[in-house]
Amino acid sequence: MTKDYCEVTVIHHDQIKETERKMISNEQATELAYFFKVFSDPTRVKILYALSLQEMCVCDISYLLNASQSAISHQLKMLRQARVVKSRRDGKIIYYSLDDDHIQRVFNQGLEHINEK
Repeated sequence: MTKDYCEVTVIHHDQIKETERKMISNEQATELAYFFKVFSDPTRVKILYALSLQEMCVCDISYLLNASQSAISHQLKMLRQARVVKSRRDGKIIYYSLDDDHIQRVFNQGLEHINEK
């Protein structure tokens, strides 16, 4: 069994300095963690997959996922707050879609990763 710690203490100062120079801020780390947290719920993942195919309204998403409109609205609120989905109004209907191509790529890469054999 391999050990997950160094058996000798050697500090590689050059590597640490280089990494420190490039390290993300605490604020960026927090925002990124929240962004990935959005993908941690199966219902949200299904909503994102559906929206990756076409824009949809709450009624259609709730019917597709066999969930209440209230539950879907709650999930969409979280997705909007994370800037993962956007909405547009057409009369009395609000349609949702993925916020931008970055979301589509992140989602597709995650899906590709889990489908690797």
